[in-house]
Amino acid sequence: MSREALKTLFYPFETDTLSAPEKGTRVLFLGAEPGFRFPEGFDGTVSMVQGFRSSFIGLQSAGHDVKPRAEGEGYDSALVLCGRHRGQNELRVAEALERVSVGGLIVVAGSKDDGIASLKKRVASLIEIEDQLPKYHGVAFWFRRPADAAAIPALKEGNDDAIVEGEYLTKPGMFSHDKIDTASRMLVESLPLDVKGAVADFCSGWGYLAREAAARWSKINTLDLYEADYEAVEASRRNLENLKTPAPNFHWFDLISEKPAKKYDVILMNPPFHQGRAAEPDIGQAMIGAASAALKPGGRLFMVANRRLPYERVLAGVFSSHAEIAGNGAFKVFAAKK
Repeated sequence: MSREALKTLFYPFETDTLSAPEKGTRVLFLGAEPGFRFPEGFDGTVSMVQGFRSSFIGLQSAGHDVKPRAEGEGYDSALVLCGRHRGQNELRVAEALERVSVGGLIVVAGSKDDGIASLKKRVASLIEIEDQLPKYHGVAFWFRRPADAAAIPALKEGNDDAIVEGEYLTKPGMFSHDKIDTASRMLVESLPLDVKGAVADFCSGWGYLAREAAARWSKINTLDLYEADYEAVEASRRNLENLKTPAPNFHWFDLISEKPAKKYDVILMNPPFHQGRAAEPDIGQAMIGAASAALKPGGRLFMVANRRLPYERVLAGVFSSHAEIAGNGAFKVFAAKK
């Protein structure tokens, strides 16, 4: 739905309902994704923000100015593309308010399925909405940055960084940001004790698997974390900051399009299988291929997956052996050897 929401976001400018930013103006685009075109006359200088690595690479490859975090203040206007995470959407609107000058236009758009109506209601309770325009199964609405900044702390309230089980720092928008997910915990509890050498955590999130592995495996000499979500990488840095032996290495990385430079004795993995709302097993299958390519001969993969996803044939194709070593009705844990 994000591609449809992109079209919704620019629709008010395409229909001349809103005047396009003129040359010499500065526009902040929060949640930017590749796959759009600027409407005719959209001549402002656009600074894009995207923390998901594959989308970042796509925008960068298209020649856009993009960073994983917003920088600067005094923007003339802002675009906010919303996704599925309510807290993340509210934080993006709050950030737009922080970085746009008083009186600057802020345009927000999202899919109806992702709760754009409830976000609009929330914003409207704090700021006067100028207008809205539905299109492409979504809604765009817009308002001006008021002189009164009271809406900023109100939108941030309840969306603060979380502390999971008193140990792990997370924030809205990350995978399982409010708890340790059941599949990752099952994987940790299924790990053998005889691991040594070079270890990597693929799709490492905010660092739970890597930290637990380091606590169990005293003979590992390197520990690398690979994660596509920039904010999750930064959270994992904080969550593993007291780990000195081995000193962890953090990689903001798209494992489908980028290849790790190192080879590993063991890889841990709880791969994603959703891009939107529907399950997409191709993502996990590609991750299995990436793990096999990054392992040394005889190296091992320990992986957890949703029970219904068909990964066995893929594992058989790129590993010399594999077996299910734990599971329940919802999840299965595999051990595979290259």
